[in-house]
Amino acid sequence: QVQLVESGGGSVQAGGSLRLSCAVSGHTESRRCMGWFRQVPGKAREVVAVIDGVSSEATTTYADSVKGRFTISRDTAKSTLYLQMVSLKPEDGAMYYCAADDDGSIWSSQCTAERGSLLANMGVIGYWGQGTQVTVSS
Repeated sequence: QVQLVESGGGSVQAGGSLRLSCAVSGHTESRRCMGWFRQVPGKAREVVAVIDGVSSEATTTYADSVKGRFTISRDTAKSTLYLQMVSLKPEDGAMYYCAADDDGSIWSSQCTAERGSLLANMGVIGYWGQGTQVTVSS
């Protein structure tokens, strides 16, 4: 069983920065497909950023709303996924979740933000963290 634990959330003013971390434990063999999602109360969960691969050649994809401001990365040696967020906007405020899936899964077969967006609320992504809250004040 894989466990994902997020940290790094908090309250910042618009224009500020935060770095979220997601520690992966359990079956720590690398999972190629991981990502960050977010959700505000009353709305569906949405994809933020996805990373496909565990090497320096891993590919990353992003939701249009965060392109150029957010960067997803992973440190395989530390079994940690990161989300660096800069130029934060009030609309970025949400609960942020880390997610991962087994190699060979529906998401892993096309490990992109676009596919993650379709699958985010379907209950087919294998592993989720408990979330970390990000609040951005104007």
